[in-house]
Amino acid sequence: MTASVGAVAAQATAADAATQQAGVQQVAPREPGVQQVDPQEAGVQHAAPQEAGTQQAGTRQGATQKAAAKLSKAAKQRIKATTAVTVARKQIGDPYRYGASGPHAFDCSGLVMFSWRKAGVKLPRIAASQYRSIKKKISWKNLKPGDLMFFRGLGHVGMYVGKGKMIHSPNSGSRVRVDKLSGYRKSSFVGAVRPGM
Repeated sequence: MTASVGAVAAQATAADAATQQAGVQQVAPREPGVQQVDPQEAGVQHAAPQEAGTQQAGTRQGATQKAAAKLSKAAKQRIKATTAVTVARKQIGDPYRYGASGPHAFDCSGLVMFSWRKAGVKLPRIAASQYRSIKKKISWKNLKPGDLMFFRGLGHVGMYVGKGKMIHSPNSGSRVRVDKLSGYRKSSFVGAVRPGM
């Protein structure tokens, strides 16, 4: 019995020696695929993506707010333009009278001034001054209802109402009416502006 105990002890000692020679250290087992990293380094590695994410979120939020403000401004302008067109249409049939700005009689610049004033936008009295005072210039192909269209060297103004038509008070002896924009109108077109921006 002593011999067998001694043999077991000798085998255990030999096994320990073999383990040490093989360079195996007795440490807590690792989880497969997990790399051990210094906890401080790990903290630094995690902090950077969070900061970047916060900055990106802030940038997106700022861009969204600017877009909303811009859309809001454009939406307000469209509401005013719709009001101005509605008011101008109510004047259809009123006579042209030089220097008149309503109610019940208008010249060309008087009609658009009257209509936009009802929409909450003040315009100068004279057509040329209306064109020069409004910063937002519009090309023929980008016209929207409510835009003011100028012709004959800024001597005449009408309001675009959509579908290739404008409302205006043409000249002495005529009345406020809606006309189709003909080739003649296009050839005498000087420019257009968008009030209320």
